[in-house]
This record gives sequence, C-alpha cells and structure tokens, in this order.
Amino acid sequence: MHKQNEKIFLNSESINKRKNIKYIDHRKIGQKLDLYYFQNESPGMVFWSTNGLTIFHEIKKFIRSELKKHSYHEVKSPLIMKKILWEKTGHWDNFKENMFSLKKEKKKYCIKPMNCPGHIQIFKKKITSYKDLPIRISEFGTCYRNEPSGSLYGLMRLQEFTQDDAHIFCTEKQILNEIKKCIKMIYKIYNIFGFRKISAKLSTRPKNKIGTDEIWNKAESDLVEALNNKFDYQYGDGAFYGPKIDFNLCDSLNRTWQCGTIQLDFSLSKKLKATYIDKKNNKRNPVIIHRAIIGSLERFIGILIEHHKGSLPTWLSPVQVVIINTDKKQRNFIKKLVKKLCNIGIRAKEDLKSNTVALKVRNYSILKIPYIGICGQEEIESDCISIRTCNGKNLGKFKIKNFIKMIQDDIISGKTYRRKSY
Repeated sequence: MHKQNEKIFLNSESINKRKNIKYIDHRKIGQKLDLYYFQNESPGMVFWSTNGLTIFHEIKKFIRSELKKHSYHEVKSPLIMKKILWEKTGHWDNFKENMFSLKKEKKKYCIKPMNCPGHIQIFKKKITSYKDLPIRISEFGTCYRNEPSGSLYGLMRLQEFTQDDAHIFCTEKQILNEIKKCIKMIYKIYNIFGFRKISAKLSTRPKNKIGTDEIWNKAESDLVEALNNKFDYQYGDGAFYGPKIDFNLCDSLNRTWQCGTIQLDFSLSKKLKATYIDKKNNKRNPVIIHRAIIGSLERFIGILIEHHKGSLPTWLSPVQVVIINTDKKQRNFIKKLVKKLCNIGIRAKEDLKSNTVALKVRNYSILKIPYIGICGQEEIESDCISIRTCNGKNLGKFKIKNFIKMIQDDIISGKTYRRKSY
C-alpha cells in the first residue's frame, strides 16, 4: 500500500474506531438500559438499579459455582481494620496515598484497599498442618481506593469496587499445580463470557526482590511451565515479593483490558507470622498465591457491556423474556404465563399496555431483551407463542413448552465452555 494511502486508511480506521467506542460507551448504555448511575454526591461509586444488580449477582453466582468445584472456602473479612496491620504488611508505607483512613477514640483505622491481610488473619486462626495444604480462601470483597478525581471513569475506574479475590496458601512444591489450576479456570471463565482472544504476560524479578535466586528461579520456572510457553515477558516488572502473571482480554473493538492476575508472594506470610507445621513438626511460612479471575466486578461488567454492545448473553440479561399482548383479551393468559416462567427461574415480565405491537417490539429491542414473546388470540387458542429476538429475527411460533425449553437450553449453553487450547 502507498504510504499516503496507508496513512489515510489508518486515520479513517482510527476515526471509525472512535465512533464505535462512542456508540458502545458503557456509561450511556448503562443509563439507557437502566443498569446503574453515577452521581456527584458519591464520586467513583456506583448506584445500582435492579437490572444492573441482577447482572452483578449473576456473575458472582457463576464464579462462586466454579470456585466450589475447586474446593475454595468463601469468607468475608472486615471492611475496616487498624492501621497497625497495614503498617505490618507494608501497604501503609507504599500505598497510603490511595487509602482511606479514619480515627476513633485516638485509634487509627484504614478502610481496606485489598483483601489479602484479612484472609491471612482467617488462615492464622487455625493450627494448619502441611497435610491441610493447599488451603484456598476466596471472597467477593468490597475495597476502597482513594483515586484522584480526574482519573475516575465510569465502571472502569472507581473508588469503591468488588474484587473476586482469592488467596491460596501452599508449599513451594505445590506452586506449579496450583498455578496450572488457576490458569485453566481463568481461561475457561473468560471463554464463557465471550472472550476468545486472551494473552498472558509474565513479570519477572525486580532489582529489589526478596528471597534467594534459587526460590525465584523455581517460581519463575513454574510459571513458565504452567503457561505452556504462550506468554510475553515483562522483565523486572514483578513485585519485590514474587513474580506474577497478568491476563489481558481483547474485546470486539480489538482493545486490550488487563483483568486477571496470579501473583506469587514469599513475603506476606512472614510479615504477618502465618505458619503451618511441616513433616518435621517445624513451623514454616506458606507461599501465598494472590489470584483474581476478573478483578473488579464493576469494571468487568463495563468491559462486558462494551464487548457485547449492550446485548448480553441470555443467562446474564436482567430480563430474559418479555411477553406482550395484541389486545385486552390476552391479559390473564399472559399473566399466568409470566408467573410460570418466573417460578421456574426465567426472568420474565409482561407488557399489557395499549401501545401497538410494533412499538413494543421496537422498544424492547432497544432495551436488548433477548426474547420478545407475542400472544394474540390465535396463539392462545393453539397454546403457542410467537417469538422475536432483540436483534430483529422472527423465530416464528412455538408451543409454550417448546419455547420454555428453548430459553432454558439457551441459558445452559451460555454457561458452557467452548473448549479451546491456549
């Protein structure tokens, strides 16, 4: 391609991309679909409507079900902890500018910016044998970070957010197996949410590392093996207490988002005196694997909405089907049908207003409701329902029982892993 033509092409591509980004802006879609709101009274924090909170809870419910398959113990740690704990961990020295703190009765407290210190306190409450390891602790923990007002941006950059956090307490010999399990789960979950292009970056030891070269060599080697050599290096970008893996998603506009992370930690268990009893009856500090699959749930919802352009998979949609009438005669039939759908776990609503069918279909297509069911007298007499989708497809008439099965199958298939090697 001629250089001038190439420049014109790249400029036009950039303009089109900016237009597309404006069209799928999660802040605008969120308001249009009545999902969430932002107000000056609470900067960097989200006001969730019923619709948005449904998405939030469905994501939590799904991830929780995956964690149970891998023997995670879900916990809840306090939101406010004494400042002295954050001094012990090193967070106060390195992160205090981003922490909210308060004072009560001459004692200083911090609102947690992360969940790891709380999880270590829970781990310490029991005497742990090497036979008990690995122990996997998870939490959907709400965190607060004092971000500059100019950096706040919709769901993507908040001061209050919820992390799908987990900490795995294990021995050095268990690192490789645990990392492999984490990576497999991360790729599976991204796949189910509709992301196919996923990349990993391995951050190696920095100059100010703690621990011996022998430990770091083993740790980095384990991460390389677990990633199956499909990653990029970020030399020297690891934390002083251990190497880490960052996982990046590529969305429908080919934008990259850093979401998941796996971080090895050889330091924090020593700082907070977390121990287990080894084979020789000696106290040892466990290795801690800090692990997040999607990171901030709020941010991930923003990414999902932009990736799917507001048309979420049926299993995630706040309302999965709306049933509309053609005239007043169908009111009772539709109410009973909607009640039946709700009773079997399908999120359904009715619209019995006197607007035209065409206007109702148009309105619910704009609201991205996956299925729009139309019940006229002809449908009632044949125990059928006419179905359209929010993207304009006319699926035709279905027997009620077949329609119910179709939605249920769609919900199940939406949570099914499309197996793909990485």
